[in-house]
Amino acid sequence: MISEKIRLPARLKAGHRIGIVAPAGPFDYETFDRGTSILEKMGFEVFVPPELLEAKGYLAGSDQRRAQFVNRLFADKSIDAIMCARGGYGSIRILPLLDYETIADNPKVFIGFSDITVLLNVLTNRCGLATFHGPVVTSLVDSTAETRHALLQAVSSDAKLEVKVPAGTAVKAGSATGAVCGGNLTTLCHLVGTPYAPSFTNKILFLEDRAEAPYRIDRMLVHMKLAGCFESLAGIVLGSFEDCGSMESILNIVSEIFAPYPIPILAGFDAGHGKNNITIPLGVEATLDADRHILSYRQTATVRR
Repeated sequence: MISEKIRLPARLKAGHRIGIVAPAGPFDYETFDRGTSILEKMGFEVFVPPELLEAKGYLAGSDQRRAQFVNRLFADKSIDAIMCARGGYGSIRILPLLDYETIADNPKVFIGFSDITVLLNVLTNRCGLATFHGPVVTSLVDSTAETRHALLQAVSSDAKLEVKVPAGTAVKAGSATGAVCGGNLTTLCHLVGTPYAPSFTNKILFLEDRAEAPYRIDRMLVHMKLAGCFESLAGIVLGSFEDCGSMESILNIVSEIFAPYPIPILAGFDAGHGKNNITIPLGVEATLDADRHILSYRQTATVRR
């Protein structure tokens, strides 16, 4: 059930406690430690559950354990925000094990990208929570100053976010308003046909991906199109498509597939698996102006408490 009114988490400030979860793949411990150190240098206290480091093959522990971390940290009143350790694969496996009622009752900043796209959109759709498409702990190590600044701006500022894309490309002109959703294309495509598939009705859909050949990008978009996912879209913003062939090929595919839809499409966002990964709030209403190359949020993504 989608909440009509989005639940905004409390605004973060220095000294607030960020709990770490690992809902997907395992991670390199040294890289993880360096990532938590960066969070501490940004002014936050970091809580790492002791059992978090128990990997199980290509997963960061059993499904039950990974889901338990998410449920526990949302319920824990001492935790102000939750950040994911890494993407990889595995978030989709824990969806039936999450305590959506408890999560909805305890709105907190929840941050991640890539495979974490599953959780970002399901928590927004099922619990009515604003979530944040941004870095994971391990990606902070090689993150740019722009990436870290954008993260702090999204979760700590009392200003409405404006994402300007000076070098962007207006694939289709126009403007539209709607709540922002989306993230990793492959991960979103895997939700189609499941009870957890998010609604894209009247939404501005953000898409990015990594290491997918152009024909696979085409196949996923066509699959979602045939499933009716795009029938009532408000607009589209495209992030980085790292190692997916030329961006020209991606834009040609997008132009062809979305030709029948009278919606604005803006490409060039520094978000996803590229050099920069700016934080984009999901579930929060924004206006996309493809001609002016800007995504303007109509309210803050956090509230003062």
